[in-house]
Amino acid sequence: IFMRRHGLGAGGFGGTAGSPQLDERARIDSARADDERRRAQLDGKRNRDIFPVLFGRQLEEDEQRRFAEEKEGLYRELSRGRLVALSGLERLLERLHARGIPVAVATSAPPENVRHTLAELGLSARFDRIVRADEVPRGKPYPDVFLAAARVLGLPPADCLAFEDSPAGVAAAKAAGMTCAGVTTSFSASALASAGAAPDFTLADFDEFLAGPGAWLTRD
Repeated sequence: IFMRRHGLGAGGFGGTAGSPQLDERARIDSARADDERRRAQLDGKRNRDIFPVLFGRQLEEDEQRRFAEEKEGLYRELSRGRLVALSGLERLLERLHARGIPVAVATSAPPENVRHTLAELGLSARFDRIVRADEVPRGKPYPDVFLAAARVLGLPPADCLAFEDSPAGVAAAKAAGMTCAGVTTSFSASALASAGAAPDFTLADFDEFLAGPGAWLTRD
């Protein structure tokens, strides 16, 4: 999720909900990434970028589509009724809305998962815009999806702060020229920097943000 003086958006749902563990269970069993270093190579990226690493080869289009449908279908099945927003998220969104600060989602998730996750969390109407990595030329760790999100909000990237929970997402946000908060729900602070760019600061949840850097949002 990103925000600064004028705008906020979300880069992946791992930072906003308890979905990374469920998504891990939904990976294809024969190619599961079990350790943090391996996950750091995969999390936050598009399926088309993940599968060649998992399988050690480029997949044909029909293979990629079939595996993606299986993986994402399992995610939706396993997560149905089990997703919970990270502490402080709803309060943060309320405070941003009250101050007229626009909010966008910048995610590598496919459209079905975006709709599913936002609906499960009751947040479908809380974001001004949604930008997916399959709508831009390159996925994370490249900056394309964050640059597109800033563009649709009408903001310069330097005026945005990205909340990210994956190394690829952190690298993408920093490459876009945004300030980045690393959310340590899935990776340690050091692991979040493993894709070549470190977050500007880290936090465990959005309550911590509202009590610290975002405290100004809570003042009347």
